[in-house]
Amino acid sequence: MGKIAFVFSGQGAQYPGMGESLRSASPAVRRLYDMAETLRPGISELSFRGTAEELKQTVNTQPALYLVDLGAALALREAGIVPDAVGGFSLGELPALAFAGAYSAETGFALVLKRAAAMAEASENMPDTPAMAAVMRLAPEEIESLCAGIDSVWPANYNAPEQTVISGTASGVAAFRQRCADGGISARLVDLPVSGAFHTPFMAPASEAFAPVLEGTEFARPAMPVYANLTGGLYPEDPGEFAGILARQIKNPVRWTDEIRAMIASGVDTFVECGPGKTLCGLIRKIDKSAAVYQVENEETLRAAVSAILG
Repeated sequence: MGKIAFVFSGQGAQYPGMGESLRSASPAVRRLYDMAETLRPGISELSFRGTAEELKQTVNTQPALYLVDLGAALALREAGIVPDAVGGFSLGELPALAFAGAYSAETGFALVLKRAAAMAEASENMPDTPAMAAVMRLAPEEIESLCAGIDSVWPANYNAPEQTVISGTASGVAAFRQRCADGGISARLVDLPVSGAFHTPFMAPASEAFAPVLEGTEFARPAMPVYANLTGGLYPEDPGEFAGILARQIKNPVRWTDEIRAMIASGVDTFVECGPGKTLCGLIRKIDKSAAVYQVENEETLRAAVSAILG
């Protein structure tokens, strides 16, 4: 086995009940949720008993996901698995930085609360209903060409060689679908359960609102390499640059394919998705079929991953 990377799930992977099993299984995760209750009372009940519709709302989704993502990584470390590198998908970049020691778990959770509020407000002020859809069977360059000329939809997440998420307004996504139909292009589109047009210019107000919060945060040099959505490469050595990267990430595309390829080039051959669902596992397999992938979201998957990796 080569190097191990933890990758942290992003928005859209949430589901009711997530995190409850991990909290029961791990003292470290219990402490994490206890901390979160002091900053956002009721977050545990929302995560464990909330409805799918409640968890779809950005102000709820992001803090709830942060806890499951970071909790999974803490439980893995508690079991003896320490990664050589970390990265996260969109929201997942914040628990990745917390786990790597760029700031405390508490500071990260406070940042997520501010980030979620800023992104929710930007979504509410959009001129049309926000929408995001995963586009399969097309290369990124084809999707960029199809989006060109539609003023309300953009490529937002470069997930895999033939999967890119477009983001913008409902009318913009509809126009993209129509362009595919008119051109006889057999793309497959899957709508995503989100409440904002994330990683597009519509998030510029959120980026601007979040920037001063980040500038007031003290970042430390991480204990391990951390990869950035904004560039698809490593975070710089100077923690003074972290605030700007995290602010710009909100309104710019997620370069996930580049990020995973950069990890693999550094020697990573084993990935553990920390958080709900198996979305990132599936994307990594599409990027490189030879990579070993595991997923941790509850006690059962924690035990399976630990057994597989440690033997």
